[in-house]
Amino acid sequence: MSSDAAVDVVIPVYNEEEALEGSIARLSAYLEAHCPYRWRIVIADNASNDRTPEIGRRLAEGSERVSYLRLEQKGRGRALRTAWSQSDAGVLSYMDVDLSTDLDCFMPLIAPLAAGRYSVAIGSRLAPGAQVTRGLKREAISRIYNLMMLAMFPRKGFRDAQCGFKAITRQAAAELLPLVKDQAWFFDSELLLKARARGHRIHELPVRWVDDPGSRVKIAKTAWEDIKGMWRVRFGG
Repeated sequence: MSSDAAVDVVIPVYNEEEALEGSIARLSAYLEAHCPYRWRIVIADNASNDRTPEIGRRLAEGSERVSYLRLEQKGRGRALRTAWSQSDAGVLSYMDVDLSTDLDCFMPLIAPLAAGRYSVAIGSRLAPGAQVTRGLKREAISRIYNLMMLAMFPRKGFRDAQCGFKAITRQAAAELLPLVKDQAWFFDSELLLKARARGHRIHELPVRWVDDPGSRVKIAKTAWEDIKGMWRVRFGG
């Protein structure tokens, strides 16, 4: 089977010793049952200092369909950039380790890319038909962020830049990754903005999504970094 008929699913992790093993087992079972393409799960560990490296290496040693990638610097964007750049799969994807997005949304996410109809696909919690369960604070922050994105980039052409559930073709990644400067949380947004500016079609899929109350994302710090990223891309600062 050619590499174009293959898909990589990258799971970026930082200190996820509690969630990692169960999530990889659940994802593997889903892909085994539902994915018709050759697939691989890549655990992209960006500088974890708990038992995540030990667990990740053990999972990779126990399955030919799981690999472990260690980075010594933090940054979700850095982890995705490295894992996607090293892959020869035709479709490159990622999802958050908490699997907040319903896995039944995965095949509808990647199928249009595998068929050649789109080059980028994103899960959306704001598209019509999405089913979202999360607290008021995170809901408000997400909507404010996307309103800011719309104000600064009124022709951006997508609703939800931040959902941790995305896919891209290898060809589009090779073109776009060198253009994206951010190495952290703004990586997703910048990638989408660069994709739209270069004329790529973006498939936006409404998803079923349940918030992880145990998430350790520092919302205020992340929001500020995202605002600076928007300013840089919009005004070149």
